[in-house]
Amino acid sequence: MPGQPLMLKWPNDLLLGAAKVAGILLERQDQRVVIGLGVNLAHAPAVEGRSVAHLSGHLTPQAFAPLLAASMTRMLMLWRTSAPETFARAWLARAHPVGTELTVHASAEEVISGKFAGIDADGALRLLRTDGGEQLVRAGDVELG
Repeated sequence: MPGQPLMLKWPNDLLLGAAKVAGILLERQDQRVVIGLGVNLAHAPAVEGRSVAHLSGHLTPQAFAPLLAASMTRMLMLWRTSAPETFARAWLARAHPVGTELTVHASAEEVISGKFAGIDADGALRLLRTDGGEQLVRAGDVELG
C-alpha cells in the first residue's frame, strides 16, 4: 500500500507497517531448495494474536505474478554471485531495527527474550538475551516488541 513501509521479520515474514502481508518458506530437498510464498493479495486470513494485511485494490494477481518472477530471478542471481555477508547486510537493511525487543519461541518448551542483534552471514538470528549473553537462533517463531 502506498506510503506504508515494508519490513522483513526474521525468519520469513514480510510486514506492511506492523501487519503480516506475506511469508516465505524454504525447504531443502537433497541439493535443491523449494521456495513457498504466501502473499495476501485479495484478503488476509485471520490469525489469532497477529495483525495481518492484504493488498486488495492495490495489486492484482495478474500484475503480481510477473513482478514476483522478475524479482525472484534477480534475487537468485544476486544470491549465487554475492558473498553471504553482502546478502546478510542487504537483508538487515530491510529488517526491523537492531535493538528491537524480541521473543523467540524456539520450541514449545523454549522461549527466549532479548534484543535483535542482527543476523549472521548464514542467516541465523543473533539475539542479545536479557541475561547479557548472545545466542544464535536458527529456527523459531519471533514476536516483535
